[in-house]
Amino acid sequence: MSDKVRLKTGVLKEFLARKNLSQNAFAERVGTTSGHLSQILTGKRIPRPETRERILNEVIRLQRFKKEQEFQFDDLFALGS
Repeated sequence: MSDKVRLKTGVLKEFLARKNLSQNAFAERVGTTSGHLSQILTGKRIPRPETRERILNEVIRLQRFKKEQEFQFDDLFALGS
């Protein structure tokens, strides 16, 4: 079985809590459904490269608004089987 790139769910959930942003609102911002994002956050689905890019870009966009240190890909995603 090949390795998959998984979302570090705890990191994203903590980030959304700090931003006072719901999973539904974040899903809308990254162009996916709340159900799809929920499946990614519970590990039931692996985000596709395009989805990972949109998640990372939105996190970075939200950080720039507050001039926080920018997340990198490895901060949000990990290689797992």
